[in-house]
Amino acid sequence: MSTDKIPTNVYAEMTPNPTTMKFVADRQLISSGHQLEFLNPEQAALCSPLAVELFHFPFVTGVFISGTIVAVTKDDSLGWEMIVNQLREYIREWLMENEFAVESDKVDSALEILGESTSEISHDEGNIPVDFIKEADIQPSEFDDEIKKLLEEFVRPAVEQDGGAIDYVAFKDGSVYVHLRGACSGCPSSTQTLKGGIEQLLKSKLDAVEEVVAIGV
Repeated sequence: MSTDKIPTNVYAEMTPNPTTMKFVADRQLISSGHQLEFLNPEQAALCSPLAVELFHFPFVTGVFISGTIVAVTKDDSLGWEMIVNQLREYIREWLMENEFAVESDKVDSALEILGESTSEISHDEGNIPVDFIKEADIQPSEFDDEIKKLLEEFVRPAVEQDGGAIDYVAFKDGSVYVHLRGACSGCPSSTQTLKGGIEQLLKSKLDAVEEVVAIGV
């Protein structure tokens, strides 16, 4: 007995990161406002059957899912002009057979593992290694709530439109630590966004903020 397909439209849109394409559906793909980034098939298998399928494409190196968006990051083996239509149609067909891109009952356990996997990542800025704040150094501060509120109100909507996400991690000794995911991670313009946008915003609102340091830039 055949199952009725779910009417779904998907369009593709470039992001500021040339290696990441955003595929936007006309319905919600993940529940409860979660945002999930998968950097390999093993992570995808934690809770996202769609991400697992996308990693079967040999050029896919990352999948980010948020709201109505599936952002796919690729390697340099093929240009988007050669694969974007194929990916868009593949995602649309998959979503017509499946209501959600993520299994909601597995999200909480997946987030625990995904959170641990990102805490050890470091990044290079100007070829200078920058270590991310260690978990042992993360302590609550009096500025946490205000920083989260500012990021949520002024930064998150714009970042989501570009197929990415920003997560507040900690405030320590004048530095605000954030984690960039999705299209924001590895984007050539992310450093400018971080320093010229987010950092200036927080410094203008809170005298205690001296800089913003990101993981995934």
